[in-house]
Amino acid sequence: MGFEIDAVWGAMPRLMNAVGVNFRIAMISILLALLGGTLLTILRSFKIRIVNAVIAVFMSFVRGTPLLIQIFLAYYGLPALGLRLSPQAAGILALSLNSAFFVSEILRGSLPSIEDGQIEAATALGLRPRPIWSKVVLPQLFRKTLPMLINEATVVLKGTALLAVITVVETLRVAQQIGSSTFRPFEPIVGAAILFLAMNLVLVTIGWVFERRFAKERR
Repeated sequence: MGFEIDAVWGAMPRLMNAVGVNFRIAMISILLALLGGTLLTILRSFKIRIVNAVIAVFMSFVRGTPLLIQIFLAYYGLPALGLRLSPQAAGILALSLNSAFFVSEILRGSLPSIEDGQIEAATALGLRPRPIWSKVVLPQLFRKTLPMLINEATVVLKGTALLAVITVVETLRVAQQIGSSTFRPFEPIVGAAILFLAMNLVLVTIGWVFERRFAKERR
């Protein structure tokens, strides 16, 4: 059975209907991860030993276990604790928590590049810690780490394909369904790969536009 390009294009209408599910889950997860990663970075900067120790334990778990296991824990494990989530909600929870710790590492790694003199000057002007972070530190930190954050966003978007294993009807799941019904599993998977590539190119392009805008503002 040879490869048929017509079978790829024939699968595209159904696959494109499912793309919105991946993109919506990815965008929600990315926003939650950015918020969570920012809060973790701020908490870690206070250097409270107990808090940092707890964060380090969770960090080790997230970095040391596959994302797929974390998705299973969110979907199958939480009901044992009395919290039952829909497949999409469980997927968003797993993706956003996983990414939040990586976002925190990205931000924390660039935090020393912020000059201490700026923080000291803001403190001398009477600014409290909250506006110092929101108006002085974080804007610079996000600009410096934008390429790495965009890369993390593409990782999250690709990770949405794993939600097929917990019955989320997204692009990969639909590709598998088409393959089962047509007895041609390869072509729908190729179609899904093309659509994931297109979505990631959109994210990368958005990041490139913001990078250029920030570069112009610095001139």
